[in-house]
Order: sequence, then structure tokens, then C-alpha cells
Amino acid sequence: MSFHDLDPNDFDAILVPGGWSPDKLRRYDDILSLIRVMNEQQKPIGQICHAGWVLISAKILEGKKVTSTPGIKDDMINAGATWVNEPVVVDANLVSSRRPPDLPDYMREFIKVLS
Repeated sequence: MSFHDLDPNDFDAILVPGGWSPDKLRRYDDILSLIRVMNEQQKPIGQICHAGWVLISAKILEGKKVTSTPGIKDDMINAGATWVNEPVVVDANLVSSRRPPDLPDYMREFIKVLS
């Protein structure tokens, strides 16, 4: 599917991937709009590693408590978030994690939010 064809009403949640893909994903207005609408609808949004870049560009982190890879800590803080160095952080519908070794904790919490 094209990003343009995605309808947030067709999804119950979204998990933004980590790695370097978020640097590319954040360049697409359709992705940012999808994230914003899902956040407005309080649907679960997962983010790990560098995925916070997408949430930053979607402008949904103001006042949120999150974590990420330490490499984008300053970016998260500059977007208005409170950044903590923990394996997983849940703030309402947002579930964030630092990096792959945290996946067991991250997935456990993401599944809880999905439930």
C-alpha cells in the first residue's frame, strides 16, 4: 500500500519501526497525518529506538513522558517531551522503548495497551 492509501480508521494501533527508517518516514505528510489522527483518537502508538523522530515531526510529544535511543534524547526533549532512560515508558496511548534489548518489556507493555 502507498502511505497515501492508509486510512487511520482502518487500524486499531500503529507501531513505528526503529533504526534509520524513521528519518525517511518523517518526510511524508501522509505518515505524519496518520500518526496525528491516531493520536487524537487515542489509538496505541508504539515507538522504539529512532522512531521518536516520526512522533516529533508529527508534533505529538508535547507534555508526554517517553524514552528512545539515547542518540535522539535531545530531539525528544526539544519536542516538549520528558525523556527518561528506561526500557519502556507508557504515557496514555504512547508506548516507547530504547532499543532491541528492551523488546521483551516493550512488547509486553504494548500488548497491554492494545488490550
